[in-house]
Amino acid sequence: MSSIKKFQVTFDCAEPERVARFWCEVLGYVVPPPPKGFASWDDFDRSLPPERQGSAFACGDPSGVGPRLFFQRVPEGKVVKNRVHLDVRVGTGLVGEERLATLEAECARLIALGAVHVRTLPADGENESCIVMQDVEGNEFCLD
Repeated sequence: MSSIKKFQVTFDCAEPERVARFWCEVLGYVVPPPPKGFASWDDFDRSLPPERQGSAFACGDPSGVGPRLFFQRVPEGKVVKNRVHLDVRVGTGLVGEERLATLEAECARLIALGAVHVRTLPADGENESCIVMQDVEGNEFCLD
């Protein structure tokens, strides 16, 4: 049996393009070129039946190393805590005040993009600090 080398992370959301563009800014991801024969993703979207227009959007790591992110419109809104979430690893290798300052600076940048600061979990002797946040549709993620 071969091991899986690539995977995609899929988000259920109300506004796929809006959420995708937020995560592009967070992670430095890019929107791939539109399908052949279309000058833009808007042109492609207009070619779809009305019920499918705006129903999905994707972005990826420009280096090809990180997973593709796929965003799909679903009719129901988010109700409870995510069972899976992303950890945005901005403090890797840092400890104490230096780590917290790095996390707080990234938190401020993401708030300007529409994210919400939920809570800061301070270092406790066993774990280093992290910050719990929500994206533009309320999906939880951590700055770690």
